[in-house]
Amino acid sequence: MFVDRLVATLIHLRHDLPHSVFALLFGVDRSTVTRDIGEIRRLLAERGCAVPDRPGLRLRTLADVFAYAHAEGVELWLDATEVQVRRPAAGRGGCRAFVSGKKKQNTMKATVIADRQGRTLWTDALRPGRMRDATAARNEGIAVCFQHFPGVEVLLDDGCLGLRRDHPGKAITPPRKPNKVAFP
Repeated sequence: MFVDRLVATLIHLRHDLPHSVFALLFGVDRSTVTRDIGEIRRLLAERGCAVPDRPGLRLRTLADVFAYAHAEGVELWLDATEVQVRRPAAGRGGCRAFVSGKKKQNTMKATVIADRQGRTLWTDALRPGRMRDATAARNEGIAVCFQHFPGVEVLLDDGCLGLRRDHPGKAITPPRKPNKVAFP
C-alpha cells in the first residue's frame, strides 16, 4: 500500500532506522523495504521541498534554494548525513566506494540544506559513503550557486573546510581549534 511505503520512508529519513526494522514492522522482506524507500525518495525529490511560510512554493534544485535564500534573506545550513547500507555483492566493481572513512561501514551519503528553524529545503541524491561532504556539494554545483547569488551565506561543519577556502565570506565554518602544542 502506498501510504505504508510513504510512512516507512518518512520515518526512515527522520530517524535513520535500518530497513530490517521496517521489514519486521510491516511484515515484508527487507529487500522490499529497500526498493520501496528508493522509489518514494525519488518521488519526493521530484516533488521538491515545500516552504511552510510560502504556500505553493516548491524548491526542487540547489539553484531554487539559493534563489529563495537570496530573495528572502535566509541563512542556509548545509550538512551531510550517512546511512548504513548492506554490503554490496562480492566481486562487484566499486565496492570500496561505499566504505565510509568515518564510520568504517558501508554507507550512502546525502547532503541536506536547511534553514535556521531546521526545516529541510533540499536534499541531493544518495551517493557512496566514501565521498567527502565538500566533494558532494561541489558535484551538485554549489560553486555556480555561490557565483550567481553572492549575498547568500551557508553555514557548514568542519567537513567542508575546502568550500570555506574556495568561497570566503560565503561558506562559513566554525573557527578552528588551536593546535595542542601552540603557544597561548
